[in-house]
Amino acid sequence: MPPRGAVRTPVRAVALRYVGFVGAVLLAVAGYVGGALPGATLERVWHAADGPLTVLLWLVGTGLLTGAWWALRHGTPSTGWAYRTAGLWSMPMLVAPPLGSRDVYSYACQGWAYGQGVDPYAVGVAVAGCPWVDAVAPIWRDTPAPYGPGFLLLAALAVAFGGELVGVVVVLRLIAVAGVLLVAVCLPGLAQAAGVPIRRAVWLALACPLVGVHLVAGAHNDAVMLGLLLLGLLVVVRFPGRPWPLVVAGALLGLAVGVKATAVVVLPFAALAAVLGRFTMRSVLRDGGWLAVGTLLALGGVSVFSGLGLGWVGGLRRSGDLEQWTSPPTAVGMVLDYVGELFGGRPVAVPVVRTLALALLVVVLAVLWWRAWSALRALNDVRRRVVRLEAARPRVALLGAGLALVATVVLAPVFHPWYATWPLVLLAAAATRTTWFVLPCAAAAFLTMPDGTNLARLVKAPGALVMTGLVVAAAGWGVPRLWRSRASRAPFSSR
Repeated sequence: MPPRGAVRTPVRAVALRYVGFVGAVLLAVAGYVGGALPGATLERVWHAADGPLTVLLWLVGTGLLTGAWWALRHGTPSTGWAYRTAGLWSMPMLVAPPLGSRDVYSYACQGWAYGQGVDPYAVGVAVAGCPWVDAVAPIWRDTPAPYGPGFLLLAALAVAFGGELVGVVVVLRLIAVAGVLLVAVCLPGLAQAAGVPIRRAVWLALACPLVGVHLVAGAHNDAVMLGLLLLGLLVVVRFPGRPWPLVVAGALLGLAVGVKATAVVVLPFAALAAVLGRFTMRSVLRDGGWLAVGTLLALGGVSVFSGLGLGWVGGLRRSGDLEQWTSPPTAVGMVLDYVGELFGGRPVAVPVVRTLALALLVVVLAVLWWRAWSALRALNDVRRRVVRLEAARPRVALLGAGLALVATVVLAPVFHPWYATWPLVLLAAAATRTTWFVLPCAAAAFLTMPDGTNLARLVKAPGALVMTGLVVAAAGWGVPRLWRSRASRAPFSSR
């Protein structure tokens, strides 16, 4: 019998824990059978005799892991149980080869090039002469690095400590795991500040298959960006209105931008979370100014220290070389090109639609910030009458940051499954309704094979048509509701 006062874990939760663990083990095995091993033939899964076994292991493993995560999306027996289960599921990923992508080999070559005195923002890793270039996906061998100088310093450090390719990959994975651990440490504080159940936030963010497969096993630098981002936001919500802590928080956010530029969309919402007292434009400029000082110091410092300056800004232009229908703007452009080709036109719509989508992103980010600002301004009028509404302040800012990342992912010219982790970790800690972002994350888990092959390539035209249909349906459903909700400031309602 369990000790008196002990809480019995439901049998269903225990069963799901081990169902997910079996799925994680199958994914690790699939990685060794036909994954992105350094010496493996590229896209080996489609040509080798063990290809069908690899596909079977991968699909079954992904199904078990994703199904177990989905089944407990509303909550787990306890926060500790969620942490332990997420850790259990990550164990096979720690010893698996890189899964779902070959990007870690690009990181290794970019770090090697930087260590050899070559500017990774000027040439691709093939021209730089990286000895491991054969392990890099062909599409990225001739493209400059699209990452910030902060991450290139980490990549060069991994090369210095790792030596040969396998050792470098191990060090890069340890760096990614450190980023995930930072996320794990920060989640309770952010969820508590936003009034969201901690155990649910921990479960949704850490047990998600995208985190284990792509951030841990795949060693994507998104893990480092997210860890720094959440730590910076945690300092902001813990010490609003205090100059030196806000400078530190700004430095952490600046380092996140120095890893991946995506983090920059969070900064305006962090400025809202930094305000203590009444919300006025003066208070936002005052407290947000301290954040800006820290951000500029950190970003400028790492750019100068690396000797690379702002060259990484130019490298961002090449990150859209890949055209896949999983990006909504790209899918719409592809469909327009298909229609144009029927009438003898040339395929020119994709870059045009992508440019329009980026312009729309700027507008959407501005609207999201203004609505969050308006909702927080409204709290000024009720502060003395309803003290509990003070808890809505960090939630509004964090939710706005999460929605900004959603808009960035949806309107970006390219989409990879691990991009979905950007908004996931923030929305897990700030959103009250979860299905709308959990379901796409579950679907994204099935998009890649262990060797990095994107399944979207198999259904290019049908996928573009379906995605375009979803864009039209979403616009038809969402725009009228957004218009009607303007008076209530949804989705930033303080209730």
